[in-house]
Amino acid sequence: MTIDSPAKTFHVKSFGCQMNVYDGERMAEMLGAEGYVAAADGADADLVVLNTCHIREKAAEKVYSDIGRLKRADGSTPTIAVAGCVAQAEGAEIARRAPSVDVVVGPQAYHRLPELIAKAARGEKAVDLDMPAMSKFGALPARGAGQRPTAFLTVQEGCDKFCTYCVVPYTRGAEISRPFADLIAEARALVIGGAREITLLGQNVNAWDGEDEKGRAIGLDGLIRELAKEDGLERIRYTTSHPNDMTEGLIAAHGEIDKLMPFLHLPVQAGSDRILAAMNRSHSVDSYLRVIERVRAVRPDIAISGDFIVGFPGESEADFQATLDLVHQTRYAMAYSFKYSRRPGTPAATMDGQVPEAVMNERLQRLQALLNEQQQAFNEASVGSTTRLLLERKGKLDGQLIGKTPWLQSAHVIAPGLKIGDMIDVRIVSAGANSVAAEALIEEVA
Repeated sequence: MTIDSPAKTFHVKSFGCQMNVYDGERMAEMLGAEGYVAAADGADADLVVLNTCHIREKAAEKVYSDIGRLKRADGSTPTIAVAGCVAQAEGAEIARRAPSVDVVVGPQAYHRLPELIAKAARGEKAVDLDMPAMSKFGALPARGAGQRPTAFLTVQEGCDKFCTYCVVPYTRGAEISRPFADLIAEARALVIGGAREITLLGQNVNAWDGEDEKGRAIGLDGLIRELAKEDGLERIRYTTSHPNDMTEGLIAAHGEIDKLMPFLHLPVQAGSDRILAAMNRSHSVDSYLRVIERVRAVRPDIAISGDFIVGFPGESEADFQATLDLVHQTRYAMAYSFKYSRRPGTPAATMDGQVPEAVMNERLQRLQALLNEQQQAFNEASVGSTTRLLLERKGKLDGQLIGKTPWLQSAHVIAPGLKIGDMIDVRIVSAGANSVAAEALIEEVA
C-alpha cells in the first residue's frame, strides 16, 4: 500500500518487554518498506510511533509525558501514533487526554499502521484495536539483511493464565502459537541477514506448540532442536517462561543442545503459596523449586533469572519473608523485582488488603539488596573462567566492544581489529554488579 502524502522520516520508541522491542523492529521494517527513512534524531522525525507497555502504572503514564514532549518550539507536532498495550487498553482515554495523537493501534493490528497513517492524513478516524489471530505476521514484510548479530523472534503471543494482577490477557488476547514453517523461514532470514543469536519470544514462550514439516506435534523443545540445525546460528535463547509449561523435553534440551544457552528466565513472583494462589499463578513454591532442580541436574552451570512482585494485596511480613527464603534457596544470577501496581480491570485491583506504599518500598529495598548480592556473587564466581563472547556493540573506550556471555552477562573487552558480530574466546578478569570485564585470548575471529 502506498501512503498518501507520506512522511519522510520516522522514529519508533518502544517501552517495556522484549516482545515490544520485536514489535517495534517490525513496525520500523514495515515503514521502511513504505518508503520512510529512520530519523537520525527522533525529535526531528515526521512520524513518531510510541510503542507502549501497560504492565505498570508508571509505564502507562510515561506515554502521556512523551506525547507532551513531542510538541515543538513552533507549536507544531509530528504525526503521532500510539501503538501497543496502552493503545489497546486505553484507546478512548488516549483520544480524550491527548488530542494531538493521530493514530491509535493495538498490538495485534499494527500491520495496518500504514493504512491508519493514510486515514489520519485525510482527516479520518485512525483507530484500530482489533485482535485478529496471527494475521499481522502474514502482512508484515519479510525480514531482510542488515540485522544486528542478535535478534528477537516472536513465536507465541497472548496468555490464558489470567494471573490476577496482569493485563496481558486483555491487551494481547488469547494464547496462540505461530506456525512452525513460518518460524523456521523467519529465523533463516534473520541468520542470512547477519543474526548469530536468536531469542524466541512469547508471553508464555514455553507454551508454544505446533506441527513440524512431517506433521508431528512438537513443543518448544522441538522447535529449538530444529533451529539448532541452522548453519550460521550460533546461539538460541527463549523468554518468558511459565513454570507450569517447563516440559521434560524442554528441560532435557538444556542438557542436549549446545546452541541453547545456559540461561533460564523463570518468573516465580512470590515465595508464599498463599500469595501465589491469590495471584492465580497455578504453581507452588515446591513445584517451582523442583523445576529449577531438574534443570540444574541436566545443565549444572545454568544461570537462573526470575521476576518478583512485592506488596501484592494481602502480603504479610511472613509472606514476604517466604519470598526472601526462596531467593536464598534458588540463588539467582539476576532477577527483576517490582512493587505491585494496581491495574484497572484486573481482579487484584479490587482485592482487600492493599499494601501501603511505604511498606512496599521497604520490602522492595530488602529484596533488591539480596538479589543484587546474588548477582554480584554470580559474576564474581565467573572470574578466571574462559568462555565465548558475541560482540554486539561498541563500548565507551577506543577499541572496546561489548557483548554477552552465554549466561547473558554483559561483558566488555578491548578488542582492536574485531568488529560487531564476531565471536571470540575471552577470559573473564573482573566482575561488577551489572557486568564483567574480559580479555581476548586470541585475535583471530571464529
